[in-house]
Amino acid sequence: MTVIEGYTYGSAASSPVTLDDLKDLRASVLFGPEDEAALRLAGDVLESQVEDVLDVWYGFVGANPHLLASFSTPEGQPVDQYLARVRARFGQWILDTCRRPYDQSWLDYQHEIGLRHTTAKKNHTDSANAPSYVALRHVIGLIYPITATIRPFLERKGHSAEQVEAMFQAWFKSVVLQVALWARAYGDGKEW
Repeated sequence: MTVIEGYTYGSAASSPVTLDDLKDLRASVLFGPEDEAALRLAGDVLESQVEDVLDVWYGFVGANPHLLASFSTPEGQPVDQYLARVRARFGQWILDTCRRPYDQSWLDYQHEIGLRHTTAKKNHTDSANAPSYVALRHVIGLIYPITATIRPFLERKGHSAEQVEAMFQAWFKSVVLQVALWARAYGDGKEW
């Protein structure tokens, strides 16, 4: 098994979000057992395509200077080592989204991911010389491309249109759910 630098699933500090909060959020995005099953299938479909998915996503980020800035020096130069390390964790995130149980360990790691987008922890894991946070508006805005661009990959393994749609909808719900959880790290939680 390959060690992914900075990937700390299972050892993250406890999330301030409770399992009851998670249950409510799951209800808010209509995420149920059928979505978990569809995501498990999506994990099988995506596993051999992770690098191709990341190529699309990194191409999108690289083509948008306001997004690439989060991975660049103050002078505007992309930090290649930082991008490579984040890429490895992003690939694992795809598989975790599909395969991990949405339990306390998963919830704790969602909070860790959120913190790594904020001044609390961004750049700490990789000692990167980059901006100290990713603007929440961009994290929220990326829900669409991270969702829309996954469909062609879900269609590539010969599953029925109904199965592809179920995988796609489950992915969409999970991405919205996770971004909602990451947003908790951006404030004191009072209004979250």
